[in-house]
Amino acid sequence: MDLGFLIHALIPSWNSVALLVGFFAYLAIAGAIVPGKVVPGVILADGTRLHYRCNGLFSLLLLVALLGISANMGFISLTVVSEGGLELLSATFIFSFLVTLVLCFAGCKSRSKDSSLKPHISGDLIHDWWFGIQLNPHFMGIDLKFFFVRAGMMGWLLINLSVLAKSVQDGTLGQPMILYQLFCALYILDYFVHEEYMTSTWDIIAERLGFMLVFGDLVWIPFTFSIQGWWLLWNKVELPTTAVIANCLFFLIGYMVFRGANKQKHDFKKNPKALIWGKPPKVIGGKLLASGYWGIARHCNYLGDLLLALSFSLPCGISSPIPYFYPIYLLILLIWRERRDEARCAQKYREIWAQYRQLVPWRILPYVY
Repeated sequence: MDLGFLIHALIPSWNSVALLVGFFAYLAIAGAIVPGKVVPGVILADGTRLHYRCNGLFSLLLLVALLGISANMGFISLTVVSEGGLELLSATFIFSFLVTLVLCFAGCKSRSKDSSLKPHISGDLIHDWWFGIQLNPHFMGIDLKFFFVRAGMMGWLLINLSVLAKSVQDGTLGQPMILYQLFCALYILDYFVHEEYMTSTWDIIAERLGFMLVFGDLVWIPFTFSIQGWWLLWNKVELPTTAVIANCLFFLIGYMVFRGANKQKHDFKKNPKALIWGKPPKVIGGKLLASGYWGIARHCNYLGDLLLALSFSLPCGISSPIPYFYPIYLLILLIWRERRDEARCAQKYREIWAQYRQLVPWRILPYVY
């Protein structure tokens, strides 16, 4: 792949723009009309709370079904994304850049006093554009933060499915590709089964919507988390049985820790007296859960996330570092995020956080970090 070809491939085509617009339009319509559980968000600083229609699973399954029917009728090609991925990447990046400029401008002009829309202006334009000005900006009744993270997770699966279709078409489908596709599909479907848990995550309740989150949701998640699939499309890998078994164990243990930790936190926020592993929860200062996974490490969910990320890359073997970009990046990101979380929690909870740190000394991995 020479430089000229790469530059040409990165120029958005009208086809890539149409795909992106069509995808967003479908998500907006499906998000409004597809039945789903309406979940109340956390109580904000002004006492209000947002409500979220968690219909992502049905919206995703319906979209995949519609795409399958359209492909069978010859209206679209299932390999359209895998054959024009760079064009779609650049179109999505440009959209992310432009929409965050609009968000920054709208935030600066806002005079709202509501916690979800109140502007937080630092005076540094780049800082405000990057981190965002408003917590939960809306457009035509759509909560943009919830919308973008849903788009990113669905986009990741759609890219993978297009890569899978290309692999089948080229006759290169093998065990490594099947493992990668299976693990990612299970992870993404599980995310939407438990979509309501997203409403209590730090990104939703505390991070303002700026370029960092929009780019992360729309570009970073779908296009970098799928690198392993692209790599397997062009590289042949043979895995011994022991490697396959080990890979499955990494996925299962990672899933158990990741989903278990997040479920415990979510259940605790809804009902502080809910049993954890069959026992009453240990609570520090009436606010911090110190039972279950949260009594093992202060950010045990990050360990599960890292094991899952590693399981997505292990099907690619160890001949190249390229497929391990995602777990390496995630390790750096989560350590950085863990440090930010620690600083914020120390400021918010003060003595209570000090007690929690003393009771649970490990950050992510017990006896290591």
